[in-house]
Amino acid sequence: MMTRLVCFGSLALALLAGTTSASTPPQPHAPGIESPGYVWNAPNEEQMIALAHRADPENGAEAYAVCRGCHQADGSGRGDAIYPQLAGQHASVLIKQMVDVRAGRRDNPKMHPFVAEWVVSSEEVADIAAYLSQLPIPSTNLKGDGTDLARGQALYEKDCATCHGAHGEGDAAEFYPRVAHQHFSYLDRESKLIRDGERRNANPEMVKAIKGYSDADIAAVSDYMSRLPVESRPE
Repeated sequence: MMTRLVCFGSLALALLAGTTSASTPPQPHAPGIESPGYVWNAPNEEQMIALAHRADPENGAEAYAVCRGCHQADGSGRGDAIYPQLAGQHASVLIKQMVDVRAGRRDNPKMHPFVAEWVVSSEEVADIAAYLSQLPIPSTNLKGDGTDLARGQALYEKDCATCHGAHGEGDAAEFYPRVAHQHFSYLDRESKLIRDGERRNANPEMVKAIKGYSDADIAAVSDYMSRLPVESRPE
């Protein structure tokens, strides 16, 4: 199989080098949670194509080349609140988030050039997701300060476990992400964006669940989730 770098040509090399040009089309904008009638995870053609595709993890490993600079070769991400740990995440969740960025339902202009349709196809989105989902979950994620874990556990069990699972394992069929052992900084940042209505592809049920959380509450539950063990695996 021809490697993805050959297929991408000069654009891939520019992306890998971090030198994308100003002529790269901007991320599109699609209606999100701010729009009347918004339905979380409403069926869309590209997502259905990717989900129906018989994924090829080997091709996904090649296509993932343009992602490694930010998310690391092992999918461990970074503890700087921007780049989540992707290794071991449910493939369905990864597909949804990449498709949402491509469509502009989730605002991420920095990520968009790396997952845009002129870089990877819908099928390759599924391949990348399959590859990442089978990677071992690193044990070196960033955790919080550990000072309010009892509060974090109480909040998690009351408001989060119904969707994300008692052990933070998520639910692939429902597109709920695994949160166990994710970077504290990422969980903290994204939860605040969701609470404040700034993550436009958020689930309204989650917005409702954490709307009354203070920053300290979010920090506590994020720290708790970052410390959950990872013995259960995605599909």
